Amino acid sequence: VRGLGLRQAGVALTLAAFGAGSITAVLTLPSILDRVTDRKVMLFAAGVLTVALAAMAAASILMAPGSAYWHVLLGGWLVMGVAYSACVTPSGRLLRRSASAEDRPALFAAQFALSHVCWLIAYPLVGQLGARVSMTAAFGGMAALAAVGAVAALLLWPANDPDSVSHR
Repeated sequence: VRGLGLRQAGVALTLAAFGAGSITAVLTLPSILDRVTDRKVMLFAAGVLTVALAAMAAASILMAPGSAYWHVLLGGWLVMGVAYSACVTPSGRLLRRSASAEDRPALFAAQFALSHVCWLIAYPLVGQLGARVSMTAAFGGMAALAAVGAVAALLLWPANDPDSVSHR
């Protein structure tokens, strides 16, 4: 975020916008997930995150730094916070219903390890894009990674995946 020319207070406010979006998602998800399947919520959120990242890349090209860009930036980070949390928060429910009680610790550990491996790859990649190329490239790189993840989930996660699985 510092690569966008923000001072420390601007960085803090931008990260606060992401956090506010994340908290908003977490507080509203229980009522949403009572009416809509986890798959629909998570895939929609992944799509929104992909579009928001691509829009942030476009905004960084099209808009000159200033107050209008600042408002777009804050709004984008708010939307990304909502979408990110809506994408990852229901995963615990998926894991819980996908394994028996005795298998859950191993499944949660595997998911934790896999998510952290993905972060280990994505964070340095995007950081280097931002530092060596531009923030436009960083946002574009994140949008590309998000798109790959969203398409993979859409193709690999069966649309008729049951909401509950019997465990013997």
